[in-house]
Amino acid sequence: MSRITFDHCVIHVGDWDRSTTFYRDVLQAEIVPYGKGAMFRFGTVQLNTHGPEQIGTPRARLAVMPGGSDLCFEWHGTVTDAQTHLEAHGVEVELGPVERIGAKGSGTSLYFRDPDGSLLEFIVYST
Repeated sequence: MSRITFDHCVIHVGDWDRSTTFYRDVLQAEIVPYGKGAMFRFGTVQLNTHGPEQIGTPRARLAVMPGGSDLCFEWHGTVTDAQTHLEAHGVEVELGPVERIGAKGSGTSLYFRDPDGSLLEFIVYST
């Protein structure tokens, strides 16, 4: 039997420079230049992008809309460190810290938004 792992999903980007800066600086993504824009890599998984003058084919029945994504990233550190990191980059926490269930079980989360309004989450798991 084959093992299936997650490879990538697609987000909307309204401005390549603004989003590349955000994903590089706030989420510490590796920037992968692609076409007129970029993709954002986190280890072995990646966020592909639809943006100005660049939409992949085939695509979902409805194009990825601004603010249409809801993504969670594991923060390796404390919730306080995550809050401090977001604050240092001028990113407002919309909700949190709150208890949530993620892929590794119970954790504490902070919710915030990317420049296009997509909901992002840092989850910190208890060690």
